[in-house]
Amino acid sequence: MKAILATIGNCIHVQGIKNFESLLNKNNIDTDFIGVCIDMDKLIKIIIEKKPDIVGLSYRLEPETARILFNKLKSSIEGNHIKSRFFFGGTPAVCEIAEEVQIFEGVFRGIETQNEILDKIFGREKEYTSLEYSQNLYERIEKFHPFPLIRHHFGLPSLEKTIEGVKEIAESKTVDIISIGPDQIAQECFFNQEKICKEFEGGGGVPLRKKGDLESIYESSRIGNFPLLRCYAGTNYLIKWGIMLKETINNAWRAIPLFWYSELDGRSKRNLVSAIGENQKTIKWHAENNVPIEINDSHQWALRKTTDPIEVASAYIATYNAKKLGVRHYVQQFMMNVPPEISLEMDLAKMLAKLEIISELSDENFTILRMIRTGLASLSVDENIAKGELASSITIGMYLKPHIVHVVGYSEAYNVATPEVIVESSKIAKGVIKNCLKGLPGIEDNKKIIKRKEEILKDTKLILETIKSLDDSQDAFTNPNTLYESVKIGLMDAENLKGFNPAKGEIKTAVIDGIVQCVDGDTGAVISEKERIRRLKIYSY
Repeated sequence: MKAILATIGNCIHVQGIKNFESLLNKNNIDTDFIGVCIDMDKLIKIIIEKKPDIVGLSYRLEPETARILFNKLKSSIEGNHIKSRFFFGGTPAVCEIAEEVQIFEGVFRGIETQNEILDKIFGREKEYTSLEYSQNLYERIEKFHPFPLIRHHFGLPSLEKTIEGVKEIAESKTVDIISIGPDQIAQECFFNQEKICKEFEGGGGVPLRKKGDLESIYESSRIGNFPLLRCYAGTNYLIKWGIMLKETINNAWRAIPLFWYSELDGRSKRNLVSAIGENQKTIKWHAENNVPIEINDSHQWALRKTTDPIEVASAYIATYNAKKLGVRHYVQQFMMNVPPEISLEMDLAKMLAKLEIISELSDENFTILRMIRTGLASLSVDENIAKGELASSITIGMYLKPHIVHVVGYSEAYNVATPEVIVESSKIAKGVIKNCLKGLPGIEDNKKIIKRKEEILKDTKLILETIKSLDDSQDAFTNPNTLYESVKIGLMDAENLKGFNPAKGEIKTAVIDGIVQCVDGDTGAVISEKERIRRLKIYSY
C-alpha cells in the first residue's frame, strides 16, 4: 500500500499531515509527501501519474475556501475516474465541510486515537466490545501504561438522568472509570429502607433504591470504551454492598475506610471500635473475592485539618491493614491541594513522604496502585480559573507517576458535574498528562522538597512508634481497640473533629510559608510533633 500526502490551497501547516505520515509509516504504508500549498490541478496530475492507494490531504484555514477546493477536487475525481481512497485532516470547522462533500473515507479532527485512524485506513468496520477494553482494573492499567487511566465520579439526583449521563460519558471514550455516587440515603439505608433515614435527605447523589438501578446503570455503560464502573461504599451493611456491587456493576475496586463512616464523622451511627472491625471484615471479604481495595483514610484526616505527619501515618496504617487482610491490588489515593493554602512544593513533599513510607509494604504479593486527584476545595467558583487550577494540580501529581488520575470536574466547586463538564475536564487532564509524559523537570536536587519530606517521615515514624507503645501485641495497627485509643487520647486528631466522639479535636494547624504546621492554640507558635505528643501525656494516661 502506498500513499501521497500534501497540504492544499494556501495552507502551510504541516504538523498534522506529518503526524499522519508517521502513523502510516509505522504501519508499513509507503508515503510520498509531495509538498505544501498544492493546487488541485497539480494534485490530480500527480495522482493520475502515481496511482496511490491513499491520498491524505490537510487544510487548516478558511472553511469557505476549503469548500471551493473540495468541490473542485470532487469534480476532478469523478471526471478522471480516480480510484484512490481519500482522507482528510483539519480544523473542526473545515472537517464539517469535508464530510458534507462526501469524497473522504475518513475525516480527522485531531481528537481521534491512532487505532480509530487505522481502522479507517484499513477499512476495519467493527463494533467495539468489552473484549477490546479489559474489565479488570490491573489489566486495563497495564494495557495503557504509562498513560494513566482517567477516573471521574458521577451521580445526578435523578436515576434516569444518571443512566443517560453514563451512556453519554461512555460514548465519549474519555473516561476509563466511572465512579457512581449514590445519595446518602442509599449509602446508609439501602438495606433497611423500612426505616428510611430522614436526616440524610437532600445529601446529593443518585437515589439508588434497588439492585436493578445498578444493573440499569451498568447496561448503559456497555458502549464506547466500555468504562469500568465502581460505586462509593455504603456506610452500613458493607459486605452486602460489596456482594451487590460485584454482581451488578463488576465493581472495579471498593473504597473502604478504616476510621470513617462512623460516629467519628457522623456519616454512620456505628461506634468507632465496631466500625473499624466491620471495615476490616469487609476489606477481607473483598480480598478473598479478588476485588481491589482502596482505604481512603489519609485524605479524610487531611480534609478535617490535621497535620502532615498524622495524614501520612494514617496512610501507612491503612496500607498495613490492607496487606494484613490479604489485599493483592491496593489503590492509594493522593489528594493534592489539601489544605488549599499549601504550596505546590510542600504538597509534593507530603505526597512523596506518603508514597515512600507505604511503598515499604509493597512486595510481589501486594501491589500499590497510585491514584492522584485534585482537592475540591482548591478549585475556584470561576470555571475558567478552576480549569487552570485543575491542570496545575494534575501537573504536580504527575510526579507521583500515577496509574490512575481521578479527575475532579471544574464546575464542582459550585455545581454538580454534568456529562459535558466531565468530558471536558477529562480532556483537560489528558492534555496535561500527554505533556507531562514527555518528561518533567527533576526534583531530586530540590532541597526544600527533600528536607520537608524527611521531616514528615521522621514525625510520622514517631506517631507510629507511639501507637505501637499503646499495645503489647505485635499488631497494634490492626487492633480496633488500639486504633480507637489513639483517637481518644488525641494522638490521631484533627481540628475539625471537635464534638465528634471519641475525638479530642484539640489539635490546631496553620499554613505558614506554604507548610502545614502544628501550632499552639493559645500563642499561635509552631510546635514540633514531638512536643505535641509530649503534651498529650500519653505515658501517664
